[in-house]
Amino acid sequence: MFKLPDLPYAYDALEPYIDTETMHLHHDKHHATYVKNLNDALVGQDKFLNMTPEELMKSLNQVPADVRMKVRNNGGGHINHTFFWEIMGPKMGGEPTGKVAGAIKSTFGDFAKFTEAFSKAGVGRFGSGWAWLVADGGKLTITDTPNQDNPWMEAVPAGRQGKMPILGIDVWEHAYYLKYKNMRADYIKAWWNVVNWKRVEGLFSKVSK
Repeated sequence: MFKLPDLPYAYDALEPYIDTETMHLHHDKHHATYVKNLNDALVGQDKFLNMTPEELMKSLNQVPADVRMKVRNNGGGHINHTFFWEIMGPKMGGEPTGKVAGAIKSTFGDFAKFTEAFSKAGVGRFGSGWAWLVADGGKLTITDTPNQDNPWMEAVPAGRQGKMPILGIDVWEHAYYLKYKNMRADYIKAWWNVVNWKRVEGLFSKVSK
């Protein structure tokens, strides 16, 4: 069965940018519900329960049709949030270094232009969803997805590793509404202060060899 991971830091560790109450609600209620609903949808389906979340997302067309949408929504919620906790951290932010910094510069011109484009994708995502920085080999692109969809769900051509998200921001209202109300742009601006660029660099290094 899929399990709710512990946060890799204290609930108040991302203050003042992401408040303690939001972290409790987001992790203990929203993420926990996605995990419960995912396990409930796959009762008796050991083939899928024994997959990693990434494998499950790539195998959605094999999931029985009567539970496929529930698995898509809740499996997506599980993998997205697990990823989200890991690419944030206390006393982080700043600018990236290493390979990912070079790729950002060559793709977007400079870090400021990248953050502007990424933030625009997050602000412009209509309704609930996510904005992503995706690596396809050494190439970077910015995209956004509705609800709990994600780049892992995309079909992978034979012989290809597929696209790998290396940075993502949750722009569902539950991620920011307690502190920022309806000001999504303010939340995204503050969020840059908690991005764990070491984690992003590690993810990019795996797919850019």
